Amino acid sequence: MIRFLVQFAFAVAGFWLAQRFVTGIAVSGWPSLVIAAFLLGLVNAIVRPVLVVITFPVVFITFGLFLLVINAATLGLVGWMMKGLTVDGFWPAFWGALIIGVCSWVGDRVAGEAGRKD
Repeated sequence: MIRFLVQFAFAVAGFWLAQRFVTGIAVSGWPSLVIAAFLLGLVNAIVRPVLVVITFPVVFITFGLFLLVINAATLGLVGWMMKGLTVDGFWPAFWGALIIGVCSWVGDRVAGEAGRKD
């Protein structure tokens, strides 16, 4: 449970950084940040695998770089679903997804270290 909370906190921090530094991403307060991070987690768990399977030939040909486009699409989907999150186009979604992804990766590393018992 602690591992999940640490990863979730880093995802929320990623959303905060994205709305702070990427022009075109706007979040209307802390509750919206938390809800957006939760929704992105759900979309990444349910929709993203389907998109990866459907676009596998393109992902393979681009050596995985098309996954960045898929990440931007999932962030755009969350922005479309949620009233308190605005994502104005592909490039803000791309850069926002990149920032959120890096923060989530760091959170995974931190949570992995915290959850490991020596």
